[in-house]
Amino acid sequence: MKKRLLLLSFFVASVFAASAQDTTKADPPLMISGSVDTYYKYDFSKHSNLPTSFASDNNSVSIGMIDLALKKKVGKAAFVGELSFGPRGQAQSIPNGDDGNSFHIQNLYVSYDVTDKFNLTGGYMATFMGYEVISPVGNFNYSTSYLFTNGPFQNPGFKATYAFTSKVSLMAGIFNDSWNYYTSVNQVNTFGAQLMVAPVTGWTAYLNVLTGKLSGTEFDLTTSYQITDAFKLGLNAATFKAADAVGTGGFTGVALYPQLAVSKDVTLGLRGEYFKTKTGDYPTFGPTPGSSVFATTVTANIKAGPLTVIPEFRFDNNKSVNDGFISKSGAPTKNASQFVLAAVYAF
Repeated sequence: MKKRLLLLSFFVASVFAASAQDTTKADPPLMISGSVDTYYKYDFSKHSNLPTSFASDNNSVSIGMIDLALKKKVGKAAFVGELSFGPRGQAQSIPNGDDGNSFHIQNLYVSYDVTDKFNLTGGYMATFMGYEVISPVGNFNYSTSYLFTNGPFQNPGFKATYAFTSKVSLMAGIFNDSWNYYTSVNQVNTFGAQLMVAPVTGWTAYLNVLTGKLSGTEFDLTTSYQITDAFKLGLNAATFKAADAVGTGGFTGVALYPQLAVSKDVTLGLRGEYFKTKTGDYPTFGPTPGSSVFATTVTANIKAGPLTVIPEFRFDNNKSVNDGFISKSGAPTKNASQFVLAAVYAF
């Protein structure tokens, strides 16, 4: 009898052990990723001249941010939670970093795959607009463009994405009335959409739109083409009109991103950007309303495993001497130039 009970107990334990193993296999682990970045910047005018986002300290060894992302998907349901700590993340908090937090929520959303082609997502999401992103891991250049600085960083809301094929998909959603806020001012009344097309291998293009009574209307084209194994070409073009409820004004701009891999670990790149502000009273980060700026950024990415060292020279030229740049003497000037040496570690 005892032998039978022992055999039965062993059988039950084996069944539970096998069941636990199957559950473990079916339940993927929590994924943790992120980055850490630091930089040295020297402005040749000895002033912090550039009005674009991040890396604003001058003649200083400074920190960017530590970025921590948590992701998990079980079956058809998934979530993403991403936090940043440090000036690079805090600089784009609600608004201009004055919300009193020492951290910033980059992403906090849930999603569900209704089918293999149809996905629903809701929460606080990094914007789908533009070529550049907040995390330095997602950018080739360490400094950011005028188009990035003046566009949205996050869009809280609800969106649906349908993939017609692997080469064509469409997203449409409804978002909060103001960009970059965890909560809406009054309504969820901004409409957004994105058409993705991939005409040939290595070439992807995104046609984007955001429009709302308070947020204004922005049309955006983002595309990149890996023409050869060594040469990649990117493009971002956008135009924005302020909402009537906020005021007149806006901007238009285009940025070109050619990149050439000269070896397995070294890539050279250039960002050439033309940015023009529209006449009006809408606040933008850049030249005075009705004026323009042309910016050239020469960047290298030198990789050593997960570490990327980024030396960069940037030269900005305003249309008018009164558009905001300051010379060594403190007088207004058309030109601004800077050198950055950054280190980005991704994990």
